[in-house]
Amino acid sequence: MFLRRSPVVALAALVLSACATAPVSAAVLQDDAFATASAADPQFSPERLSDHIKYLASDELEGRFPGLVGERLTLAYLQAQYEALGLEPGGRDGSWLQPVDLVRFTPERAPTVAWIGADGVSHPLISGTDITLRAGPVDPVVKIDGAPLVFAGYGVVAPERGWDDYGDADLTGKVVVILRGQPESMGADPNFYGSATHKTQEALKRGAAAVITLQDTDSRWRRAVGGAARPRMTVKGAHDTRFDGSISAATATAIGGAALEDTLTRAKSGALGGVVDLKVRLDVDIAETTEIIHSNNLLARMPGTTRPDEYVVYSAHWDHIGKAKEPNADGDDIYNGAWDNASGTAGLIEMARAFKAGPAPERTVVFLHVTAEEQGLLGSEAYAADPIYPLARTAADINIDMLPFTPATRDVAVFGVGKSELEDILGRFALAQGRTVTGDGYPQQGFYYRSDHFNFAAGGVPALMPWTGRDFVEGGIETGAAYYEGQMDRYYHKLTDEWRADYDFTAAVQNLDLLYRLGLTVADGTTWPAWRPTAEFNAIRDATADQRR
Repeated sequence: MFLRRSPVVALAALVLSACATAPVSAAVLQDDAFATASAADPQFSPERLSDHIKYLASDELEGRFPGLVGERLTLAYLQAQYEALGLEPGGRDGSWLQPVDLVRFTPERAPTVAWIGADGVSHPLISGTDITLRAGPVDPVVKIDGAPLVFAGYGVVAPERGWDDYGDADLTGKVVVILRGQPESMGADPNFYGSATHKTQEALKRGAAAVITLQDTDSRWRRAVGGAARPRMTVKGAHDTRFDGSISAATATAIGGAALEDTLTRAKSGALGGVVDLKVRLDVDIAETTEIIHSNNLLARMPGTTRPDEYVVYSAHWDHIGKAKEPNADGDDIYNGAWDNASGTAGLIEMARAFKAGPAPERTVVFLHVTAEEQGLLGSEAYAADPIYPLARTAADINIDMLPFTPATRDVAVFGVGKSELEDILGRFALAQGRTVTGDGYPQQGFYYRSDHFNFAAGGVPALMPWTGRDFVEGGIETGAAYYEGQMDRYYHKLTDEWRADYDFTAAVQNLDLLYRLGLTVADGTTWPAWRPTAEFNAIRDATADQRR
């Protein structure tokens, strides 16, 4: 699980952001579809799950980094599993794979940058002290002289919430400065409008050359500086700004003076309705080196019996973060990624097994294993930008990232609780297990925007991702929360995340059972699950309503 903006995916979606919000459909659950899923008897084997994880998290796969030996072995294993189950290849032209070319950018030198005010005097800025800059995916070498600098508040356009920072502004060739995060009126917890995805694409739609984020606290500025010189990846051909970066509050004050300070106060309390010209121009010189990494998503499918051109997608990322630069005290240098996400990958294989053994679905069911999630949700970004199965005719994405390794729980935790009607279906099946759908317990983390389902949501597809429940049947929330937080601290993105013989698969099997029934209900339903009226993705989905019957 990772966090990064996904510029390719959101471009087409965000062009539609001014559309009217779609009404929530009144009938998502047909009794016959629900009854079929209720009567099904999927068998999820802890032993098979454990065996898959044991191989996928073995040292032989070297941490499953895209483009290396771990990818080749992982994809061969997945294909063999699906062939043995008798599923069809889900890629184009009978292929199991969807190629995804990644580009790794590494700074060749520190960028040089200066701002020129109305007096014509050039003021150099020090990279890493005053500003951070990175080249965009189109060209690793960027040299721009005299780009006008404007300020756009939070850079948010949310018509259904009465917020528009841009108005009819034309940003062609300009560099736009925006505040990090979202307006207080949109709540304290992260949402789509506070994401870099939304902000970047709103700027791009208006022709901006670059987006620079104003990091208004010391801690946020330090985090921005910490990542400025590291290699980073994107999808080849991604539609993005020519460069991006961050400035500190002190730099913003030096550039904009008292006028910017006044505007900042106004921008935090209400939408600007149009950009503010800072009457400053920027000179920028950036040079980075690039390396192409050839990677792949893998897809398998079960064709629908009566509506094969409508789709339900199950997704999980197969990759992890590879090898450490230096071994630890025990000589271990492999991030095996057993929990993250060999477990979700295993869950997808076994989900396909359950579908193959159960009633044939009326809609086509796709099992999508994506690459480079850990590098910024890049495999799902590439898929959603060039979907093999149209997003407009995809009824749902059900994402599995890190199965819960816990005892039985009373709760079924999902990210972004309250966003779509998928939760209504899930809740009905959860009730039969004596469980209740809840949030993940950490809404301030913005987890809904940090795994591959987000790229489907940004394309309008109702998307759901379950998480680890914390209300243990034995011990309640106090025991469960401590257990979960201990597991995260001990294993998440650590060298210790290796296969273990003592996994407790109780909650994992319960969740897989629910997700199977959820997917089968949607696959056999004749209506389309909808976003709730308060969800940020309504207008995006509504704009493609004519493609669904």
